[in-house]
Amino acid sequence: MAREQLEEAIVADGNGKEEEVGVMGIAGAGDGDEQHGGGKFSMKSFLWHGGSVWDAWFSCASNQVAQVLLTLPYSFSQLGMLSGVLLQIFYGFLGSWTAYLISVLYVEYRSRKEKEGVSFKNHVIQWFEVLDGLLGPYWKAAGLAFNCTFLLFGSVIQLIACASNIYYINDRLDKRTWTYIFGACCATTVFIPSFHNYRIWSFLGLGMTTYTAWYLAIAALINGQVEGVSHTGPTKLVLYFTGATNILYTFGGHAVTVEIMHAMWKPAKFKYIYLLATLYVFTLTLPSAAAMYWAFGDELLTHSNAFSLLPKTAWRDAAVILMLIHQFITFGFACTPLYFVWEKVIGMHDTKSLFKRALARLPIVVPIWFLAIIFPFFGPINSAVGALLVSFTVYIIPALAHILTYRTASARMNAPEKPPFFLPSWTGMFVVNVFIVVWVLVVGFGLGGWASMVNFIRQIDTFGLFAKCYQCSKPPVPAAPAPLPHH
Repeated sequence: MAREQLEEAIVADGNGKEEEVGVMGIAGAGDGDEQHGGGKFSMKSFLWHGGSVWDAWFSCASNQVAQVLLTLPYSFSQLGMLSGVLLQIFYGFLGSWTAYLISVLYVEYRSRKEKEGVSFKNHVIQWFEVLDGLLGPYWKAAGLAFNCTFLLFGSVIQLIACASNIYYINDRLDKRTWTYIFGACCATTVFIPSFHNYRIWSFLGLGMTTYTAWYLAIAALINGQVEGVSHTGPTKLVLYFTGATNILYTFGGHAVTVEIMHAMWKPAKFKYIYLLATLYVFTLTLPSAAAMYWAFGDELLTHSNAFSLLPKTAWRDAAVILMLIHQFITFGFACTPLYFVWEKVIGMHDTKSLFKRALARLPIVVPIWFLAIIFPFFGPINSAVGALLVSFTVYIIPALAHILTYRTASARMNAPEKPPFFLPSWTGMFVVNVFIVVWVLVVGFGLGGWASMVNFIRQIDTFGLFAKCYQCSKPPVPAAPAPLPHH
């Protein structure tokens, strides 16, 4: 009964803000009708205001695979075909498990607060608040530090990717200039109130990445293997663990899980959504990366953006444009939790005025813009962020938090979410969580951190900070026409 009450405890108004109903799930007249299909149809609500299971699935799948789709062939060249495929599957399921743990901890936190009569009206619950409520202020500080830093660099990566991609359509401007332009464009995400309002964007975003993934796979197969292609990977430990950490980063996109859950009308239904999203993402990442590596082999080691090796066609230009739009959406996904944190710090989170909140959010965009200009290393920066930030944010901290939250018999007995049907034992969950902590700490953070930082520093040594045009190769300048003979 408690679970049903909890599932019904949240509805949302049309402005993307939370409107609370009682713990018994009884709303005021008409409160829940619009959200659950009653009332008259509204186009604004249909396009702008989502909170269903499908909305959450689209948000997870769309957010999980964006620009990283273009760097996975680069990772395959570092790992080799077999390791590339196996590590994608391994980290895909590992990421789905820790997303499940985050959802369980959110429901635990929410149910405790509901029993205490705490109001979340006009308040979006975030991961660091869940950690604070369940484990105390030190865990809150750790969650806040890792999560915010990861989301900051996640936004930086999307901005770098925008500049890297548009260059393949228009190389009259260098990548740094494109970064200035797209930084200004992405700043408009300050006007999107919350994850409720990403309904149409999530749907479109997933369609865009689906097109791009299958374009990469089909174009690589049609293009065929380049002359003298070689597949020597893995050759160096540094490259191997750099590639592995980029895959860890790929399936560690659930730093916004709590915010996506909180935007749902029935958050407790989130449990297996991330897994279902990951299974779909496999259909995009595996064929495209494998086909590109088969066609281009070791050439990818010096081409971290898959677009750079494919011939310029209308199909490629369409893929580039769709990815640009999707990166704008993903920038918003990564930035929105940062906006929430900043609003809470300066006391603007409860403000009803969308314009005032947008103005308050603008200072968050400036450091992102600046960092994207300093470190324009598309590809290597993914691995560095994966090893140093994703490893803790979405793998180690959720697993440890689950172990500590349910360490006592009374906590396990009163848990609103019991162990899943496929692992119906608290001991089994504990063993899996300990394995994740040890594996990611040693392989992801330790070896991955070493390899990705060595590779990252190598990029700085080669291209320098504030590189004007990272990995640019200008087409040869055509010979000047011969002068006309003088008469």
